[in-house]
Order: sequence, then C-alpha cells, then structure tokens
Amino acid sequence: MTATLTPCSINLKQTESTLEAAFSGAWVLAADIPPLTAVLAQLDNKGVKRLVFAMQGLGKWDSLLMTELIRLIDEGKKRGIDVDTRTLPEGIQGLLSLVYAVPEPVGRQRSAAPTQWLAVLGTAGLELYQDGQAFIGFIGELALSLVALLRGKARLRPVDFWRQIQDCGPSALPIITLISLLVGLILAFVGAVQLALFGAEIYIADMVGLGMSRDMGGLMAAVIMTGRTGASFAAQLGTMQANSEIDALKTMGFEPLPFLVLPRLLALICMMPLLCLYADVVGIAGGALVTVNFFDISLVQYIERTASAIHLKDFSMGIVKCAVYGVLIALSGCLRGMQCGRSASAVGDATTSAVVTGIVFIVIADAVMTLICNRLGI
Repeated sequence: MTATLTPCSINLKQTESTLEAAFSGAWVLAADIPPLTAVLAQLDNKGVKRLVFAMQGLGKWDSLLMTELIRLIDEGKKRGIDVDTRTLPEGIQGLLSLVYAVPEPVGRQRSAAPTQWLAVLGTAGLELYQDGQAFIGFIGELALSLVALLRGKARLRPVDFWRQIQDCGPSALPIITLISLLVGLILAFVGAVQLALFGAEIYIADMVGLGMSRDMGGLMAAVIMTGRTGASFAAQLGTMQANSEIDALKTMGFEPLPFLVLPRLLALICMMPLLCLYADVVGIAGGALVTVNFFDISLVQYIERTASAIHLKDFSMGIVKCAVYGVLIALSGCLRGMQCGRSASAVGDATTSAVVTGIVFIVIADAVMTLICNRLGI
C-alpha cells in the first residue's frame, strides 16, 4: 500500500531586509508542488537584501527540491540578494557545492534572447571584422612557418606529411570519381537538349571538355574536398584543442603551426592539382558515356573532337585554380580547428564553420579568377 505524502508548501516571512522561505512537506517528484511565483515576486521587493531557508518542516525530498532551490538561488543572485544556504541540511549543502563547483564549459550553446535586427547586423559585422583579422594573422604566422621550413628550422615530421598525402589523395579518389562522372553526365545531358535542336550533337564533346577542364572539374573537386578534408582538419585540430593536446605541444616547445598545420597545407596543395586533372578525365569520360550511347556519335569521333577543342591552357587554368582552392581549404579548416573551444559542441561548430568558410572562399576565388582570365583573354 502506497504511503500518503504530506503536501508540500512554501511559507514566506519577511523581517526587515531578510526574507525567510520555510519549506514543509514531501518535496518529491510525485508531489504537487506550489509555484515559485510568490517567492520570485517577493524577491523583486527592493527591501529584500537577504534570503534564508527554514527546513524544520521538510519531509522526504529528492531532485525536485534541488531543482527548485537552485532556481531560487540563481534568481536571488541575479537580483543582487545575499542567499544564505547554511540553514539547509548537510546533504543538500553538499549537492549544491558540487553544482556550483563545476564551471560552465567554454563554447557551450545557450538559448539566446531575441534581439533586434540592427543588433544582429552589428554583431555579424563585428564577427566578420574579427574573422578577417584572425585570418590575416593566421596567414602571417603560416608564412613565417614556411620561411622557417625553407631555412630548415621548422619541426615538420615527414611521416605526418606522407600520411596527409594519403588522406588527401588516394583516399579521396572514390568520391571524386563518382561526383566527377555524374557531373560529366549531367553536362552532356543538359547540352544535348539544346544542341540536338540544331543537329549539332558532336559539339557535346566541346562543351563537356571545356567545362570540365577550365572550371567544373576543379570546382567540384574543391567542394568535395572542403566537405571531406577541410572538415576533417577542423575536427582533428578542434579535438586536440579541446583535449589540451595543443597546449601540451606548446609546453614541450613545439610550435603548433609548423608541426600540425604545415603538413596538412602542403599535402593539400600537392594533391589538389592531381585530383583536378583526374576529375577532368573522369568528367570527360562521363560525357562520352552519354554521347556514345544516346547519340549517333562514335567514341573515336568524341575523342578526336575533345582533343581538338581542349588545349594545354585550358587544363592549366583548371589546375592553377584548383591549387588556389587547396590553399583556401587548408587555411579555413586549420584556422577553424585552431580557434575551436574546449567542448564537444565547439568541435561541431568548428567543423561546420570550416566547411561553410571553405565553400564561400572557393566560390569567391572562382569568380575572381574567372573574371581575371576573361579580361586577359585566356
């Protein structure tokens, strides 16, 4: 037979500037607790300077009482009221000391109060300015590390460089193959719809070859590597930051940039042009699958038309663009990883920010380099 619980209540008593909150009854999860509205309203009284608790009538209690007490203590501190917990039972005091002994993790997500659009715009502008400063400073430190590497004074392990080569190059071939093949198929289908109206299906080879070699091959490879490798860089360095491994390296006399960032940057710069060339070839092969199988064009005709349409400068333009993309991907991923906070949520934020930053940089760089090439007649 279930025992009947004593109803719980809070009785308030104010003497001069002290407010006494007397808890009575059983404060357990199954109880019907009274709202704290009256207590909070009394705390808003300007005459209240001190809050004390009386627990003589308290019966059974569990985490429900702890939750309500923590809420009262926090609300009292927000109002500048001195909260005296010495009258609480020893068990409650011990639990409260544990609650307030652990600091809030840095980078923890909190529900932000709604703000006006002008404040949001101003905050975004300040964050953009600070990110710009951090990015320029990061580039400067990285340049100094490169100079130290050329002078033989940077601590860079060859094994780290070759491991990053493996991760950035051969390990990325399956996804590069799939996406590039599909992009070549899509380009061929889209162009064929219009070219078939004039009986000019043979020019599908020109469109696919030029599109893949000059822009699409390198661009798609860069977007894939941003989501794959840039996010990986941010997650790896962010986890090291959260676990204080980077601080340990500094304590042992290792500079983080030459030891952690340079191998990733150099590996991505070396592999991106090769991945771009591979993506171009696979994309052209994808266009050949559509042209040969759906139109009256032989594979030999497609290859000859592609060879006559594409020149060395077309491949060179795509390779140069992709090398620039590699620098931007490595910078965005490593920068966000080094800026990461000390919590799991901060690592996730750094990874997301690295992908977004990398894609934005790639699109802007592609637009700028395309305009430059157009003005130069390349």
